[in-house]
Amino acid sequence: MRMRKKPNLIPRMERCAAVHIQDPNDHRGAWRELMPEAEALYLEIGCGKGRFTCETAAAHPNTLFIAVERVPDAMVIAMERAVSMGLKNVFFVDADAAHLGEYFVPGEVDRLYINFCDPWPANRQAKRRLTHEGFLLSYRAVLREGGEIHFKTDNHDLFEWSLFQFPKAGYALREVTRNLHEHGICGIMTDYEEKFHNLGTPIRRCVGIKTGLPEKKEGVSEAREKN
Repeated sequence: MRMRKKPNLIPRMERCAAVHIQDPNDHRGAWRELMPEAEALYLEIGCGKGRFTCETAAAHPNTLFIAVERVPDAMVIAMERAVSMGLKNVFFVDADAAHLGEYFVPGEVDRLYINFCDPWPANRQAKRRLTHEGFLLSYRAVLREGGEIHFKTDNHDLFEWSLFQFPKAGYALREVTRNLHEHGICGIMTDYEEKFHNLGTPIRRCVGIKTGLPEKKEGVSEAREKN
């Protein structure tokens, strides 16, 4: 669903300049300078309206959060939330997840969040899913050894498919659950997550830990290239 264009978008974004990173390339390898006392750097891909981003940042004041969002009309709401909450440890970037390697040096990120990404259900669209093996391999370039990817979705097919993608890209699966809130709310929700949880839709979650890449069997890489 396309988001309605926000009125006065540019002046609203300008009022949030303190948390808006306009050129992420300038910070490549130097993100910690935004918060020298930070104990870790967490990156969120597709922060939307920022409820999860801001509440998680508020709960972890010693962690630096970088939130990436391609839709300015959503990101401005997230930035306004951060400003209204007085957060000093979260910053927003209007960028594409496909280009993370241009914005972060190897090992710069400790944890990466992917919350309720577009499932791209058609088989021909599989490579556009943010948990596709290709994307997961690209995340390795910015995650430290032992770094984590936290993935949540309400989509059964995407989740089950993703569970096969993580090991192929060199991630050990942990904390796999197909009904995260079965026994009560667990962790901080996104707005979307709360809506579908209230409708009775199970929320699925897993954590991928960056480990060594698996050895590819002879002929597998060529087959993948053809597909």
